[in-house]
Amino acid sequence: MDSDLRAQRSGLRGFSIHRLIPNVLTLAALCSGLTAIRFALQGEMRLAVIAIIVAAIFDALDGRVARRLGVTSRFGAELDSLSDFLCFGVAPALVLYLASMTHAGALGWVVTLMFPICSALRLARFNTALVSDTPPPVWTGSFFTGVPAPAGALLALMPLMLSFEIEAAWPRHAVLVGLGLVIVGGLMVSRLPTFSFKKGRVPRHLVLPLLLGAGLFMGVLASAPWIALSLLGLAYICLIPFSVLSYRRQAAQDRQTAESAGVVPLHSVDTDPVPPRD
Repeated sequence: MDSDLRAQRSGLRGFSIHRLIPNVLTLAALCSGLTAIRFALQGEMRLAVIAIIVAAIFDALDGRVARRLGVTSRFGAELDSLSDFLCFGVAPALVLYLASMTHAGALGWVVTLMFPICSALRLARFNTALVSDTPPPVWTGSFFTGVPAPAGALLALMPLMLSFEIEAAWPRHAVLVGLGLVIVGGLMVSRLPTFSFKKGRVPRHLVLPLLLGAGLFMGVLASAPWIALSLLGLAYICLIPFSVLSYRRQAAQDRQTAESAGVVPLHSVDTDPVPPRD
């Protein structure tokens, strides 16, 4: 009797506001992705790309806010994955199709379809990793498996963003855009480890150069935003080989430590080594 009364009282109290904040941010990202589709259908490609970037900002905030507040949940993870599929899978593909790939006919549509399909496969793999029976080593939390969905959307949109700045037609050519969609889609579903930028420390001697570089980037972003975003995507691509080398170095050290301790090591991590939000 007392337990039933306590359950009823707890149900009347409901959830506290801070538990809903991450989900509200995820819904804001979802609305931004849907708005990007609306702008693309109206031919406002610049506004469509901006809406996708806004969705990426909200997506970066929701998981961090959830972990800071200690309110991560399975519901939030599933909602985040659905939002990511639309914002960074469907919306960029539709924007690029309407901006460039319509000139390639049926083949252009087939190539365009590959990108959201790769995004869906990546997110499905990520969700299955959440229920893995074998937890990965702690250090793998510094890496994603493959290129994450928001970064993939940024990389796929680079030719279109470049065309905004230089006002030329060649970056929007169907061959260039289609090749970018295929390559980025392949990177998203690949097993390449990429930096997650969620963990790690900056060495003391690199703090000042990093702040200086951030200031220079902000200056370029203010004067030539599309060039700055394209350079950001190019820098991310250049970091992928370093992330692979760093992952292999950590894995080798982990195997050596396990062998010296007489423990069978984890030879491969078949899951996304990250917290419940991408």
